Amino acid sequence: MSVIGAVIVPHPPIILPEVGKGREREIKITSEAFRAAAEQVAEWKPDVLVIASPHTIMYADYFHISPGDGAQGDMSDFGAFDVSFNVKYDADFRDEIIRLAVNEGIMAGELGERSSELDHGICVPMYFLEKTGVNVPVVRMGLSGFSSLDHYRLGMCVAQAADALNRRAVFIASGDLSHKLKEDGPYGFVPEGPDFDRQVTDAMSAGDFMRFLKFDQSFCSKAAECGLRSFQIMAGALDGLAVNSELLSYEGTFGVGYAVAKFAVTGADKGRRFGEIYEEEERVRLNERKAGEDPWVKLARLSLETYIGEGKKLKEIPKDLPVEMLNQSAGAFVSLQLHGQLRGCIGTIAPVTDSVADEIVRNAVSAGTEDPRFEPVRKEELDFLEYKVDVLGPAESVVSSADLDVKKYGVIVSCGGRRGLLLPDLDGVDTVEEQIDIACRKGGIRADEPYTLERFEVVRHI
Repeated sequence: MSVIGAVIVPHPPIILPEVGKGREREIKITSEAFRAAAEQVAEWKPDVLVIASPHTIMYADYFHISPGDGAQGDMSDFGAFDVSFNVKYDADFRDEIIRLAVNEGIMAGELGERSSELDHGICVPMYFLEKTGVNVPVVRMGLSGFSSLDHYRLGMCVAQAADALNRRAVFIASGDLSHKLKEDGPYGFVPEGPDFDRQVTDAMSAGDFMRFLKFDQSFCSKAAECGLRSFQIMAGALDGLAVNSELLSYEGTFGVGYAVAKFAVTGADKGRRFGEIYEEEERVRLNERKAGEDPWVKLARLSLETYIGEGKKLKEIPKDLPVEMLNQSAGAFVSLQLHGQLRGCIGTIAPVTDSVADEIVRNAVSAGTEDPRFEPVRKEELDFLEYKVDVLGPAESVVSSADLDVKKYGVIVSCGGRRGLLLPDLDGVDTVEEQIDIACRKGGIRADEPYTLERFEVVRHI
């Protein structure tokens, strides 16, 4: 067997009568749709549920899949002390997913469990599923900071494991939508909030899983979405399958988007291998981008590709570079992105080499291999990397934040021997206050400590 169906469901604790104490009636449409989705799962008669939750343990560079024989959880944090759950894990299915993922180069496994307790992203769906008599083993997985394609590929491993073990599997994608739909909501309002919800529910209704892969990361961050990566894993689990898609409901009553959708598998469809299609489209786009790269970016790419691909540093600087790259020195940052996600960024505030060219060569290798936030870049990732080179102008002291401009100037915050730097015009950094706050955190400087500010301009090459 394989994946026979999937549902997308939200996880607002207030939807449980024991928590809502009457307020659950304000999202009655969502409650009714949730029950309908749970009844559909029961009709599918699954052998196992695979549940992805944004509130299960999450790492930037690892997919955590819960270990052990099972887990317990309850809704006591939300005042419902009598609502509890006890699930059994399908250990063989979990182990097969992990084996397949590791073979595909996906960092996934059982390591790093900080708490085994079921989170509300699991408990809320289980509440409705148990009401319909669904009582089967579970595989519980968290999300990661990896790209949309990596989440999709993990879902493909779920389907392959179901095939290998002859399981009738149903995927439960737990996740709310935007948290910024109303001024009087818990997180306020931004225009991106309702726009995200409109786009993602359109995709659910049409079964257009390619749109799940193509959302811009900055747009999603501004919308404060919750469940997109759960949906991406689900889409991968349905790779190459024809589905009957139905958006059962959408509400934003409390300023957070709640959608319920179901996807019944009706057969095979090679035209719905969205991972392959997306990867090929990305390859074409990146080849076009590479053809237009300027000498600063070409040098950064050459440096890292030589180091990763050939195992050696670039020995000779190309002779045909612009004269300012060879005759001038300056600090420079090299940033790498992979499938829309940051993959590394290292730079120098002031020059440590004799030329901008040498600075780029040095920092490109460091960005790909020494950024402590990431594992070193792998050879198979090189073709999909996008590079950005920022050449820094001289820093000048400023009296206050009023002298800064988040789009025009980068900032350096100093306190004693600690310094934090943030480049200008970055996605998701919209105010000077945010810019200073991030720079302080990067430098290990508390907001209540006395610090000095410097600003600088950059010449950005992409």
